[in-house]
Amino acid sequence: MKTIILKPLLILKDHPSLAYALSGMIAVAILWLSLTPLNELPPVPGGDKTHHLIAYSALALPTALAKPRLILPLAIPYIAMGGIIEWIQPYVNRYGEVLDFLANTAGVVIGSWAGWALNRWSQAG
Repeated sequence: MKTIILKPLLILKDHPSLAYALSGMIAVAILWLSLTPLNELPPVPGGDKTHHLIAYSALALPTALAKPRLILPLAIPYIAMGGIIEWIQPYVNRYGEVLDFLANTAGVVIGSWAGWALNRWSQAG
């Protein structure tokens, strides 16, 4: 069962360049979705902060899984990206919020921890 669940993730662990590419694509998606001017926010299920948490967890998880020793050096730019986006948003007809930044940061922490934990779990017998 463990192998079936982890097999796709182990590909990222064994090929860090794929993990970096995936995190890069997620970063581009976050940038585009966060900085595209909107007249009003579209109705989507779930809360706004939940979406921030999930997006930034997804951003951090692949690289944390592939390179757990680089969690901190990678988390810093991810968190900075979230802060810069929130700072820019008022200039593109969006709302920058401190609580969004905190949700982004929490997402990076959760995604980094999950990647680290999955890496350790995959090594366990």
